[in-house]
Amino acid sequence: MLAVSETPSSPARLEAHDAPYHIGAVSLRARDLAGLTAFYRDAIGLTLISEGAGVAVLGVGGVPLLRLEAGATAPTSPAGLFHLAILLPSRRDLANWLAHAAEARVPLEGASNHLVSEALYLSDPEGNGIEIYRDRARSEWPRLDGGAIRMSTERLDLDRLLAEADGKDYPGMPAGTGMGHIHLRVGDTAQAEAFYRDALGFDLMVRYPGASFLATGGYHHHVAVNIWGSRGAGPRQAGEAGLAGFELVAADEAAFAAMRQRILTAGGRDEGEAATIADPWGNRLVLRR
Repeated sequence: MLAVSETPSSPARLEAHDAPYHIGAVSLRARDLAGLTAFYRDAIGLTLISEGAGVAVLGVGGVPLLRLEAGATAPTSPAGLFHLAILLPSRRDLANWLAHAAEARVPLEGASNHLVSEALYLSDPEGNGIEIYRDRARSEWPRLDGGAIRMSTERLDLDRLLAEADGKDYPGMPAGTGMGHIHLRVGDTAQAEAFYRDALGFDLMVRYPGASFLATGGYHHHVAVNIWGSRGAGPRQAGEAGLAGFELVAADEAAFAAMRQRILTAGGRDEGEAATIADPWGNRLVLRR
């Protein structure tokens, strides 16, 4: 098991959280709760916050980032989670995680320089995609004519990144780590834009062939959607393994009230301290303060 650092720190605010809304804890429905819990604790480096009654909650510094639920009763359908994206505070933190992954023989599936960020990709034992990344400062993000953010997928030099690791035993993900974004598989990107942009008010930041990237507060993306393996997919089944839902966290009371009204107008449900709605494929969003 990884050691847990108890050293307090005050890391800089994450770029993804410098916005009216950001992604909070992601919930996954597991086939093997114990096995998946061990993976996210030991391989990924999250801290186990609580467990019991078929649920395990993991996070960093006492802040939940991942909720694992037992009881998956249906296989994963084409729509659902493409990956959850854990955002580290710095490039050195990303280098330290890469060194840990090499030492622990955690298999990677990809590594990319997206110009606005640098990212490592892998999957958990149940096939849920994971991105672990760090953002460049907003002042460094390249822009197109007119001011739109320019993103790309270029090779990330892993040797150069690894050279920045501090060489110490890995204590787990550092203070200030957060959930950066969520990337979903959907049946139709135009329909997804109609939901996340037109109904919920996200800004469309970038389009790729077969994918759309949406955000609030000028971030490069809080929610991404694609049809790369799910074109035409219908709603997900009840009890399906994989994504059970994700949180959208409002920065203040005014932001909470505004999004709550959008959710209710779009057919969502008021739950007092929260509001919930599912997108056209059954991916459940929970708004909280």
